[in-house]
Amino acid sequence: MNLNQVTVPSKDVKKAIDFYKTLGLILIVEALPHYARFECSNGDSTFSIHLVDSVKDGDGVIVYFEEDNLDDYVNKLVKKGIAFQEMPEDRKWLWREARLVDPDGNKLIIYHAGNHRKNPPWRVEA
Repeated sequence: MNLNQVTVPSKDVKKAIDFYKTLGLILIVEALPHYARFECSNGDSTFSIHLVDSVKDGDGVIVYFEEDNLDDYVNKLVKKGIAFQEMPEDRKWLWREARLVDPDGNKLIIYHAGNHRKNPPWRVEA
């Protein structure tokens, strides 16, 4: 099995499109006002947005995007006006993460984990 795509809700798909294009995702489907889909700039996954009447507050899905040059990437986004809740920081689970929210409040983490992404020291062996 392979993860194909993740879809997040949006009250304003056009505004969300602009945001995710600024992050560097590549728009491949634009079916305004209801839907948009992107290719990730690295790998084979896609990411989409669908129109909803309201977005629930509180904890929900958190979407992780991996970037090898995390600090440089985050600095470039800050210069483009993207606001981060947390700048890049080393985490105890051996990942370096920066945290932000999209225009609808969906939680995003841009991170770099390298080999630890799938092979942390505490990995369960099959």
